[in-house]
Amino acid sequence: MEPRLIRHRDAPAYLGMNKNLFAQIVRPYMVVIPIGRQGIAYDRVDLDKWADNYKRCNGRPAKINGDAKWEEKERQDSSKEAVSGTSTSSSGVVAFANLLDSIRSMQPKNTCAEGSKRSARQS
Repeated sequence: MEPRLIRHRDAPAYLGMNKNLFAQIVRPYMVVIPIGRQGIAYDRVDLDKWADNYKRCNGRPAKINGDAKWEEKERQDSSKEAVSGTSTSSSGVVAFANLLDSIRSMQPKNTCAEGSKRSARQS
């Protein structure tokens, strides 16, 4: 059985990080519970909620077996030498615009930063 209250000295290890990182990214969102004259603790449930939110906002999907990393994929060589001048093809402009649209749609909305502040205030 795990204790409900985690002492300040043990909280960083509970989350798998060092005390400086804990102080920087976790402690501002935690409710501090005094223990005795000098001790402080955090609710384990609040720490778990913070970890779940951090995972949701910063986690990356697992690598699928057989799927090469983008760095390892074979790159297509150019069949023509580079020539200076202005492109006469409008397809390059359309392709670039499509690429920008796809990148913008993949970028996560900035809800995670606000969500961690909100979830910490609600606790």
